[in-house]
Amino acid sequence: MERLYAPWRTEYVSSHSAKIEGCAFCHIANHIDKDEELGVLWREKDFFIVMNKYPYSPGHIMIIPNFHTDNLEDLDPEIWMKMSLFAQKGIKLLKDVLHAQGINLGMNLGWVSGAGIAEHIHLHLVPRWKGDTNFITTIGNARVYSTDFNKIYNRLKERSSEYFS
Repeated sequence: MERLYAPWRTEYVSSHSAKIEGCAFCHIANHIDKDEELGVLWREKDFFIVMNKYPYSPGHIMIIPNFHTDNLEDLDPEIWMKMSLFAQKGIKLLKDVLHAQGINLGMNLGWVSGAGIAEHIHLHLVPRWKGDTNFITTIGNARVYSTDFNKIYNRLKERSSEYFS
């Protein structure tokens, strides 16, 4: 993987470099007092919606159950149905606020399927735009983001109650 040097990101990288013990998603589920620091957009009784700290594209959010499992089939069907309903609302949020022209929606179940955090299931909502991949992604094996994580978080957080309440 090629590396693009962006010294202006030093503050962001160094402020989020603390290692989390155990499951990263359980850590988020159990630290309600750190929602802004952790990128949480919304919480329900059984799940939360969070910005992906290592996004595929800007505005990439995830819906994650509080229940720790690596098997979708072990999740209570009622929680899954409500997560699915909130996926619809999240798609509308991404289209309206970030003007996404498309959305990738899905789950990678298990390490061999590409899950970065395989021990705790999570549903991805990835906003897409025409031309959002280019030569640097295809040939250079690198991604370039046009905007700052915190700016996107603030825009989505500011409007999230309109969509999720």
